Amino acid sequence: MEHIRNFCIIAHIDHGKSTLADRLLEFTQTVSKRDMQAQLLDDMDLERERGITIKSHAIQMNYIYQGKPYVFNLIDTPGHVDFSYEVSRSIAACEGALLIVDASQGIEAQTISNLYLAMGNDLEIIPVLNKIDLPGARPEEVKDEIVDLLGCKREEIIHASGKEGIGIEDILNAVAERIPAPKGNPAGDLQALIFDSEFNSFRGIEVIFRVFNGTIRKGDKIKFAATAKEYNADEVGVLRLDKEPRDFIAAGDVGYLISGIKNAKEVKVGDTIIHTGNRAAAAIKGFEDVKPMVFAGIYPVETSEYEDLRDAMEKLQLNDASLVWEPETSAALGFGFRCGFLGMLHMEIVQERLEREFDMTVITTVPSVRFICHTTKGDTISISAPSDMPEPNYIDNIEEPFIKAQIISKAEYVGPIIALCMDKRGIIKNQTYLTTDRVELQFQLPLSEIVFDFFDKLKTISRGYASLDYELIGFQTSHMVKLDIMLNGEKVDALSAIVHRDKAYDWGKRLCEKLRELLPRQMFEIAIQAAIGQKIIARETVKAMRKDVLAKCYGGDISRKRKLLEKQKKGKKRMRQVGNVEIPQEAFMAVLKLD
Repeated sequence: MEHIRNFCIIAHIDHGKSTLADRLLEFTQTVSKRDMQAQLLDDMDLERERGITIKSHAIQMNYIYQGKPYVFNLIDTPGHVDFSYEVSRSIAACEGALLIVDASQGIEAQTISNLYLAMGNDLEIIPVLNKIDLPGARPEEVKDEIVDLLGCKREEIIHASGKEGIGIEDILNAVAERIPAPKGNPAGDLQALIFDSEFNSFRGIEVIFRVFNGTIRKGDKIKFAATAKEYNADEVGVLRLDKEPRDFIAAGDVGYLISGIKNAKEVKVGDTIIHTGNRAAAAIKGFEDVKPMVFAGIYPVETSEYEDLRDAMEKLQLNDASLVWEPETSAALGFGFRCGFLGMLHMEIVQERLEREFDMTVITTVPSVRFICHTTKGDTISISAPSDMPEPNYIDNIEEPFIKAQIISKAEYVGPIIALCMDKRGIIKNQTYLTTDRVELQFQLPLSEIVFDFFDKLKTISRGYASLDYELIGFQTSHMVKLDIMLNGEKVDALSAIVHRDKAYDWGKRLCEKLRELLPRQMFEIAIQAAIGQKIIARETVKAMRKDVLAKCYGGDISRKRKLLEKQKKGKKRMRQVGNVEIPQEAFMAVLKLD
């Protein structure tokens, strides 16, 4: 065991984690030159296209240091704040972490957030200064920032470049020297933590785990502590580039398990694997349950595809443990699911994966956050969709979730950033100058204000320099109202939203204008109205297509024409009573693009 090292790579988005992982794999000859490609561990097309890591990936490498063979288990993690749950799970399976900082960008918000996650789990941190070959690199300044943040010595910081392959050997040597060997007793009772799982259409569910105590052998009878289900270990092995079967996996190592599990609900990430006969083994303290930030409805375009969508969601949940969902119905869209996401990027990725991997075309409704409503009867209701909200006369007060946002930016953009946060009902709590040119701002903001376009706007006004990280701090009472959108007097629940009273008029007006552009014209007039309770606050009209009924009346008496027009008017009115309005998919997403 003293020759095993488990470590992960943490950093802000786009600081070069995946590229550095590629070089480590090349240097240790885990991957042959022929199989090598950029972002090797990112096996989804989506990850390659966008250049981001969405899912953590584990891989084992062999390395000889001072004549002794070492086994390194590396986990590459995502950098975006929406995927921080992946990072927290990877950290739980490691003893050390490589903290990567871009030499041109310096320390950013997610660097700090991921670092605190790692420090909270007592990991040994190895600071790496990456991209030192860039013309804009500022190695000395950034080293000062790292020393301030970590309190380490300057000489402990390793200079590296993933692109050029500089400093790779130093990193591997540092992993062998500085990261402690895993503790645990290979002869003791089995305790293994499940930190990931994936779906294989031929072999069922593959469970990825880290053994803390004991040994798991091929053919053992095992049990999952949380679900109390028992299985046979049909195959265990290690994660090389392809999965390599082994006879056993002992304490300290990372491996995979296949036991023919068919049902997605039986595997819970964070669960403990123990031997069947062993009643005394305690479950390992895993990581907290995921807290979704954004809720949206996902519905199949064809109602008949509801069951297929359910299967797709279950399989997707295996690959993405932070996705939470439950069935719901909508008057406009039929049967579907109310899903909880960690943020807007996460929501976009889930929708895209459903379309690519499972061939499901889905409609996504307006995202909202979870509110707590206190009624006049003294009940407390949790609201994650506008349709759950009671009528205004039954509401005593509504509490909405607030977050603590940490924004790190260049000093010259402080003014516009404060203005943006004030516009989003934010309160500034703290302002610290990290260096003469970099400022850390702390705000309290309502979560509902930042789920739509806050991140994009922040990047725009700061020319991409500002970085954002946030955490929930609790609920506060706010004056929230339900804004209904009505087409020809009928409420469309999929377009409703819960907004702050002060912003309701502006929101309703802009949404009606947007819908007027997007709804196709019919043979009858369509009235688009925004209402709070019974009060209409905005209206737009989509004019009817007009058939020229007077074309055949050339000259002649005006009363004949009037008679024809009256007849047409009655027909239109009757049509409007029975006609229903087709709402295109773009209309449901209009709310996201109100600007």
